[in-house]
Amino acid sequence: MPGAVHCQSPWVRTTTIRSVLVALLGVVVLAAPMPAVAHATGYESLLDITPANAAAESIGGLDPRLPTDSAALGAALASARADGVAATRYAALLQQYWLARGSEASGIDLAAWDPNAGLLANAAVVDRVYENYGRYQLQRAELYWSGMAGLAGGSFAAGFWDLDLGRTVLGVDAVHALGNAVASTVGGLPGEAMTLLPPDPRTLATVGPAMTAEDMDWYQKRLLMMQKHIYFDMVPMHEAYLNEGRAAVEEMAASGLLDENAEIAWNGIFSGTPAGNVDALFRMASREQNQIIADQWDVTAAARDGVGRALTYATTLAAQPSVPGSRAPGKVAPMSVTGDANGSHYRLRTPLPAFNWADREPRWQYIVSDIASSYQRLAEGRPGELRALLAIPFRDFVESQRVLRRVPDLARDMSTGWELSPAQP
Repeated sequence: MPGAVHCQSPWVRTTTIRSVLVALLGVVVLAAPMPAVAHATGYESLLDITPANAAAESIGGLDPRLPTDSAALGAALASARADGVAATRYAALLQQYWLARGSEASGIDLAAWDPNAGLLANAAVVDRVYENYGRYQLQRAELYWSGMAGLAGGSFAAGFWDLDLGRTVLGVDAVHALGNAVASTVGGLPGEAMTLLPPDPRTLATVGPAMTAEDMDWYQKRLLMMQKHIYFDMVPMHEAYLNEGRAAVEEMAASGLLDENAEIAWNGIFSGTPAGNVDALFRMASREQNQIIADQWDVTAAARDGVGRALTYATTLAAQPSVPGSRAPGKVAPMSVTGDANGSHYRLRTPLPAFNWADREPRWQYIVSDIASSYQRLAEGRPGELRALLAIPFRDFVESQRVLRRVPDLARDMSTGWELSPAQP
């Protein structure tokens, strides 16, 4: 009633106080982070990342949002796994983790790795990349691709030093010498033969003698980018397998990092059979050349008004793969062309390679028919020789592969072995 005073019983007051306390405690509990949420805050910013540096053309790892320290990456990865996060959401984190593990094992500072800094700044990195590939093969005999990459890297790294401009201009002089050799020979051909000569040797003959130090520096950096890109792709899966076996590779597949071709390659390795190892060798080589760096070769060859094309052809011409049994491109596929000139049918034979390494199809055919096949024979038939080669200190191995030592002979060879004759009907 109005004006009446109502007194609550002690029981009512106690119940009310208890209700308020429960409500307050509920607010506190809701406001306080639950263990699962606290767990998530350590890695949620590392999920669903599309790597900004996937092509490895910039400094650092896959993406600046990802740590480069394997301990930090591993902790975040463990939390994501424990919370049941889908592997597809932590794919970049997973790749960066194994990339960091491989880089630390190789002695490479992932955060500081910058292909745009040039060769001198990356000299140790170049060597350690290939030493690491050899490490995989030495520790696990079934990893054929990594062994081939380690051996082939000897001639590739030698090419870096032959192109080095920080210490010497001999890299430029070498291209000048090759360009002049081709130019002098081409200039001595009958006029009708000029129309038969494909574009690449003509470009080398005209652009090569005028090559500059800046051109060579640019080309070196392009090669350094491609080397890093292959490392970014191949090292995580190999490092995962080396440390945690099949389950780690299957996690990468579940995350979407491996396509069907790569999964088949690894299943071949898991089979424990020689045939599986060989199939993986060719599939991984295809992934490397036809998927990972194919676009970068296209861009490199098309750049700088003929300079890219001239340099990719010059390095094809000078190449001598360091896998025992493999042959130079000009030996595997010498240039021989036929065509009509001045009303007559001619055949022009040359000592030049009939393809440019930058071109996808012939590059792959050369790898399949020569380099990878030679490595297969070495791994299967002469494993002791293979292990001995991989055990050679890499810098010593590189010095034995220097193309620069062969430039005078190459230039002489480019001036001989040309033949123009009427083609048989």
